[in-house]
Amino acid sequence: MQIFSLTKRLTSTALAAALLTTTLVAAENPFVGRWALTIPGGGAGWLGVTEDGGQLKSSVLWGGGSVLPTTSTKVEGDTLLVTRVNGSGAKKSTETIIAKRDGEKLNLTTSTTGADGKVGRESKFTGNWIPPVPSAPNLANVKFGEAIKLFNGKDLSGWKTFGSKADGWKVANGLLVNEAPQEPGKHKSYANIRTEREFEDFNLQVEFRVPKNGNSGIYLRGIYEIQVADSFGKKNDPHNCGALYSRILPSENASKPEGEWQTYDITLVDRHLTVVLNDKKVIDNQPVLGCTGGALWSDEFRPGPLYLQGDHTSVDYRKIVLRPVVK
Repeated sequence: MQIFSLTKRLTSTALAAALLTTTLVAAENPFVGRWALTIPGGGAGWLGVTEDGGQLKSSVLWGGGSVLPTTSTKVEGDTLLVTRVNGSGAKKSTETIIAKRDGEKLNLTTSTTGADGKVGRESKFTGNWIPPVPSAPNLANVKFGEAIKLFNGKDLSGWKTFGSKADGWKVANGLLVNEAPQEPGKHKSYANIRTEREFEDFNLQVEFRVPKNGNSGIYLRGIYEIQVADSFGKKNDPHNCGALYSRILPSENASKPEGEWQTYDITLVDRHLTVVLNDKKVIDNQPVLGCTGGALWSDEFRPGPLYLQGDHTSVDYRKIVLRPVVK
């Protein structure tokens, strides 16, 4: 009788535990996490969904610009509904993004409703689940290969431009120069430039010089932009020099004044980033949660080029040396 009672209690406990586990699994939101998007038109995007106290929140990167919070996030049945409100008054519009999960993929549609109530054409696109970022690597144990000089100081061998038809890139006096003159009140787009070779994890050393209000960027693997800008004396900001653009705030503003040569020592290993700007460590082995605006693609696991942003303003580069991680 005692054995039967004990067995019965154990069976009941096991059943309760199984039911609790089933309930918890069922309660897990299948959309929570980070998603690499290929947005309409083929550009790179990103969606991050979090849950805190039963409240869903999300943020989106849509091609260019910054990672921005959305207006609302909810799940109805097997569907994720995300809305973004843009503009105001007669220019106000509401974008609705609808997503359904299929394994590790998302099938999404987006449509926009104007202030007049008219709904625009629906566009379909896709997303892929991004695995969690691993623990921070011990950089003291990381082995780097032989240094590769990506710029020879003579010509553009190993580089190619892309983007705008207006090409301001050239070699002058041993420097890699982007000449991007602008007319007052009107922005003219210029080409970006990338290495023909592609890389995975590495250490990179670069020297650069920006003019007054200068703005460029160094894209690691073609997807993570380290900001290059005239940031001297400005309040610390995730859009300043030293930042992973809109994603990681540097610990301090270590920028030099316009027209002075500045140095970057950048290490990317296992989706963790270390940035030393002008001999000051401003990002210390921090996790990278996704691509940044202007990325060539959203896949964080494929090799990619080093690419320099030329669209915004003139900028000068010189020493560009990369040491790949040896695995």
